[in-house]
Amino acid sequence: MQLKVFIDGHEDIIKVPDNIVKRASDYFNMMDTDMDRGYQMSHTWTESPDLYQKCQIAADHILTALETHNDKTATLMAAYILNRVPHVQEVHLDLTGNMNEHEIVA
Repeated sequence: MQLKVFIDGHEDIIKVPDNIVKRASDYFNMMDTDMDRGYQMSHTWTESPDLYQKCQIAADHILTALETHNDKTATLMAAYILNRVPHVQEVHLDLTGNMNEHEIVA
């Protein structure tokens, strides 16, 4: 599987092995449980993030991972998005520092 990620108009493709998307469900469930406790989304505290917001959080981790050349984290966070939103087409990452502006296109 793959996830198209757009950063400042530049397209990047994150290739994700199918087995990670399918077999990491326990880890993804743990991520959801952690985020269900609330999450600081840039300047806003979100008491209980919905699915879209959880994907924005994962997308923000992708942005950081790509900036720091951490391919493993980028792949894992892309797998989370692909697992939770199987029909996702692409992700547009915002560079202004506001993760609420990351767009998940399905």
